[in-house]
Amino acid sequence: MPSCVLAYSGGLDTSVILGWLQDQGYDCHCVYVDVGQPCEDRQAILKKAHDCGAKSARIVDVQEEMCRDFAFPVVQWQAKYEGIYLLGTSIARPIIAKACLQVAREVGAEAFAHGATGKGNDQCRFQLAAEALDPTVKIIAPWRMANFRATFPGRTEMIAYCAEKNIPVKASTSKPYSSDENCLHISYEAGELEEVDNCGVTIPDFGMTVSPQAAPDKTEQVTIGFEAGLPVSVNGKKLSSLAIVQKLNEIAGRNGVGRIDIVENRFVGMKSRGVYEAPGITVLYAAHLQLEQLTLDRDLVNLRDRIAPEVARDVYYGFWYTAKMDALLAFIREAQQPVTGEVTLGLYKGTIEVHGRKSPNSLYDAAIASMEGGGSYDQTDAEGFLRLQGLPGRVQGTVRPRKY
Repeated sequence: MPSCVLAYSGGLDTSVILGWLQDQGYDCHCVYVDVGQPCEDRQAILKKAHDCGAKSARIVDVQEEMCRDFAFPVVQWQAKYEGIYLLGTSIARPIIAKACLQVAREVGAEAFAHGATGKGNDQCRFQLAAEALDPTVKIIAPWRMANFRATFPGRTEMIAYCAEKNIPVKASTSKPYSSDENCLHISYEAGELEEVDNCGVTIPDFGMTVSPQAAPDKTEQVTIGFEAGLPVSVNGKKLSSLAIVQKLNEIAGRNGVGRIDIVENRFVGMKSRGVYEAPGITVLYAAHLQLEQLTLDRDLVNLRDRIAPEVARDVYYGFWYTAKMDALLAFIREAQQPVTGEVTLGLYKGTIEVHGRKSPNSLYDAAIASMEGGGSYDQTDAEGFLRLQGLPGRVQGTVRPRKY
């Protein structure tokens, strides 16, 4: 029998897909890739997969790797898709594909199956990542297959199929929205959120942040330490990459920091409304930027800022395992070498204030920048500087007089 690896969550969609793949003659190896999604009993998910006929089932925990090798380099780039979205789901998909492909190689499976729809971005991220890692892999995306959609036009048919096959699922035929969670963020979309004039802070039952109105009436300070642009500590305590994200999720979340509402442009072309909460990563972006202002020179930051939107697009689209991304990650590792130090932020009812910043590599020199008299800056030097800067304008003004 042909065999495939299925990115398996144990929810309605992947439970149905597991049964359907077996109906098509596949041996299925289920892989629950742990990226920090909520789950009361992961062993129960594996048992369910076995009970439903999976050839094998396993859990692969990639949370530390995802924070260290995927999320933190994106923070170093200050990459935000369309200037807002912090890429929490986009970052998770290539490492899920990687984990599934590693299992496929181990068990000798020739195909990789996933439950992403044919309308969304995740199908792109899964496929582009998988094919880059193994160009020979067969991708099975049931939601893009006409016979699967004909069999399961909606949730009612999926629930009925599970009842017929004795597949236990917790699902209802209608939901006000859908959500996807990992250790970096939670995304909310679909359902009532598809009406873009609906208020995005009143529909989701937020899981990582309190509302700013319910946050404490007192500012909470948090100090984040960086080495070469990578977060290494919170409030003076050295922590693993995952522990840093988790700690900042806790601190920022209780202060109502990190909610985002965006109408974004999906890779496949349509616009989509999403509501996100990413408390810890929001704080990391803010702290990292403040430290860069001390430690990086103007031209390097300007170059990074010109490229960052392209990095964000490539991550969002799913082009993680490419020569271009390899080069971009190598560039940012080198560019971030001086970004070492600490930043103290004040969190208050959804807002972030800068309370302090320091670095052994600071380029800020008060003697030069001071507006007081004296110092090491000779103001007369500006005369020649501005004469040279203004030379092209003066020549143009002579040849092409402007009306004023």
